[in-house]
Amino acid sequence: MLIRTENLSKTYQLDGIAVPALAEINLNIAEGEFISIMGPSGCGKSTLMHLLGCLDTPTEGSYWLGGELIDRRANLPKIRREKIGFVFQTFNLLPRLSAIVNVEVPMVYCGIKPKQRRQRSSELLNLVGLSNRVNHLPNQLSGGERQRVAIARALANEPQIILADEPTGNLDSRSGEDILKLLEKLNRENKVTLIIVTHDEKVAGRAGRIVRMLDGRIV
Repeated sequence: MLIRTENLSKTYQLDGIAVPALAEINLNIAEGEFISIMGPSGCGKSTLMHLLGCLDTPTEGSYWLGGELIDRRANLPKIRREKIGFVFQTFNLLPRLSAIVNVEVPMVYCGIKPKQRRQRSSELLNLVGLSNRVNHLPNQLSGGERQRVAIARALANEPQIILADEPTGNLDSRSGEDILKLLEKLNRENKVTLIIVTHDEKVAGRAGRIVRMLDGRIV
């Protein structure tokens, strides 16, 4: 298993009150699998994504990624840089940087040399169908094109996993379909493990397996 959790739980403290967000999550995800995590707003799916993406650590329970126990002693930034790519609903592109430089940013933090960064960024933008838009700023791109740049950026450091949080949420139906096809292709041909968090049944139905959540639990 690439991902394994045992009784994973997360509780937040708000004004001194314990607010449970996740309770006893047991989940196995194989390498190369495509799954969707689905549920209504507030069900805990984004909290689970944050834990799986090493953006946060659990209050209780255990999480293994590639056989490595991820806990408070783990180097979370290093794990994120080397193993995980993120695609967000709001794109999160740097507005003053061109498409190709946005894709380069994760590689800067891994110490990749400028020439190699530029070559790989160009190849990734070509992979997502944007070879003619490499020098455009985000505000010069459509929503679908910005999401393609975000996907290219997520692939910059050759991650084992792509975590996509509502990746079609801000897109029209045609652009959303194009993005889903692109993610499916990356999963199928590049063998990237793909985890999509969504509340949309149609999006969730594209995955090989749907994990449904309610009130912080897998149901």
